[in-house]
Amino acid sequence: MNENAPTMSDWRALYQAALEFKEIEAWTWMYDSDLFGVQDPVSEEIGYCCVMGALGEIFALAVYQGSEGLASYVRIADQPSQPEDMLEMMEIALIQKCLMASFGARKELTDQDRQVIKRLGLKFRGRTAWPLFRSYRPAYFPWYLTADEAKFLTLALQQAKEVCLRFRDDRDLLDPPREGLFFVRAPKKTRQGLVWEDAWLEPAPFIEEITSKPMEEARLTRLKQTARRVQAAWETDVFFSPIPVQDEKDERPYYPYMMMVVDHASGFILGQEMMTPEEHLVELADRFVSLAEMINVLPAELWVRRQVVYSLLEPFTSRLGVKLYLVNELVALKEAQTALMRLMRRDF
Repeated sequence: MNENAPTMSDWRALYQAALEFKEIEAWTWMYDSDLFGVQDPVSEEIGYCCVMGALGEIFALAVYQGSEGLASYVRIADQPSQPEDMLEMMEIALIQKCLMASFGARKELTDQDRQVIKRLGLKFRGRTAWPLFRSYRPAYFPWYLTADEAKFLTLALQQAKEVCLRFRDDRDLLDPPREGLFFVRAPKKTRQGLVWEDAWLEPAPFIEEITSKPMEEARLTRLKQTARRVQAAWETDVFFSPIPVQDEKDERPYYPYMMMVVDHASGFILGQEMMTPEEHLVELADRFVSLAEMINVLPAELWVRRQVVYSLLEPFTSRLGVKLYLVNELVALKEAQTALMRLMRRDF
């Protein structure tokens, strides 16, 4: 995606589309479960639109981008309304991939938002009158739109207005002819410009292919032969740090991942590592092996709770003679993680 900023023409079109969408107050008859799609004429990716506001807490249109975005929507929708595990809820919230146009108070805007509004000569008044546009990417802080994102969100708002009005008059509009299909507004290029048509489309499968960083066999052999063996079970996982970091000024902040290894019996933290969103799974096995090398110890068992972590570690733990188990819960690690989160938030 081109990361250039929207032009004033882009902003003008986006604010106009947002205000026209807000005017119909679609949240008075639609729920966030009434999902439909708008296809990007440039990338051909489908944005899955979700109207928020039925509960009167947030008024917005969220456009979940592609199959990855749809998967993040499903994970959020499947959560209980009052989650007991706030750490799990934080992780789910931070894996969103969507564009959002919301309407709130002036205090929710930054100086950069207000400058755009001022240059456009727009004025708003009221608790839910001020448009706010943000891009959500997995593990990254909500950020300002790029030009491409602004253009697609404009189209999504325009098409969402039409779909919402049609749904008000026809409650069966979004009912699929068969399971697995979504109602999508699809663009067709003609000499006169874009023409939008109704279509029933199946989402492309979301396949996340991740491979571990290569590791020399001699390194594993050396560790297996020299490390002290202990009859213990260790727990390990990766999770988000609650505090975003920004490597460069004006660069999009991100939430680092933390890998933690904890002794199951004692709860003692054997080691922890911080990694960027791009490297956290690729580096996972290498970081675990590095920890074992540093303390020169290998456990009898290693417990993990997620299939992706199991898949990435298994090729290496099997060669090290460590039994790897996929379990439902990591009790010791969760307690250590909770304590660490409290400490980091307090210090921050």
